Amino acid sequence: MPDGPTPTIAAERLALLLCPLTRSELKQEGGWLVAQKPDGAGLRYPIRDGIPVLLMDEAALPDGVETLDAFKAKYADEVAG
Repeated sequence: MPDGPTPTIAAERLALLLCPLTRSELKQEGGWLVAQKPDGAGLRYPIRDGIPVLLMDEAALPDGVETLDAFKAKYADEVAG
């Protein structure tokens, strides 16, 4: 993540974006868009140069989850695909 201020994603644009894995809403937290499920412990997607990077391979995993496959297994009921 680059240093400096992170642009805020406009609310009307943010409302159009979903986590590509769980299809849950996203909430901006600093330089990240955070999936709101499961239980607010979803994947965190970086914002680079003001552009959300909604690629699962680029997402940061929640605490206690070591791999994307482990995330999918742990939250199988929440995963869209």
